[in-house]
Amino acid sequence: MQVEGRSILVTGGGSGIGAGVAKELADAGAKVTIVGRNLERLGLVAEALGAGALAYGADVTDEEQVAGAVAAAVAHGGTLDGVVACAGGNETIGPITQIDTAAWRRTVELNLTGTMLTLKHAAPQLVAAGGGSFVGISSIAASNTHRWFGAYGPSKLGMEMLLKGAADELGASNIRVNGIRPGLTRTDLVQVITDGGPILEDYQESTPLPRIGEVEDIAALAAFLLGDKSTWITGQIINVDGGQSLRRGPDFTSMLEPAFGADGLRGVVAGSN
Repeated sequence: MQVEGRSILVTGGGSGIGAGVAKELADAGAKVTIVGRNLERLGLVAEALGAGALAYGADVTDEEQVAGAVAAAVAHGGTLDGVVACAGGNETIGPITQIDTAAWRRTVELNLTGTMLTLKHAAPQLVAAGGGSFVGISSIAASNTHRWFGAYGPSKLGMEMLLKGAADELGASNIRVNGIRPGLTRTDLVQVITDGGPILEDYQESTPLPRIGEVEDIAALAAFLLGDKSTWITGQIINVDGGQSLRRGPDFTSMLEPAFGADGLRGVVAGSN
């Protein structure tokens, strides 16, 4: 992977895929700065990663805090050689006709604006270092429809176009910008699915390699894209999904119909004409 000694910033590094990426990089000898909103949880992850890791509390939707996180990574590593933008989430599960508009905006802010702010403030430091690699963690929800996921898929697709535009702009400064689209990956966030049941069965039915993805699957590609074996790869969005993108997105009817009803899932709003 050839990331030993390099300074790498990982947003969303306190759990899930972000923590897995940070571990992969720290194990390979990188100086890792992990960023997230829960400093206590970040501290525990950083402690497990070892002396080469720094925990920095920041909300990626707050520009001043993002600038502070980038500065901390530069101070910790002496430079900035790579970034993995993993901070993301979704607050808008349910029919589009019943979306909470404030939750929509928060989701877009986190997934899209948060990645933009990370790029905006990290890219100058990558340029100053003579080049580097920026990796954004997207989702299969950006390429395959995920009914009732609200803002998640649209914001992740917007993030992908942001990454492609940045790759085109920053190539002149030897900056590579790529994205990863994970499929269903085993994390605490989706444990209710990975523990078993009709939704997991549907995922497996629509996935050519029907096992659950592991954070190590995503982390391995992130490390490759940060290293010297990928220096002519930029502007790419790479699926790590067991092939699910060849088929279709998941069916969440069994989870959501009890809350919204069959009519609600097809867009009916009570009291409308």
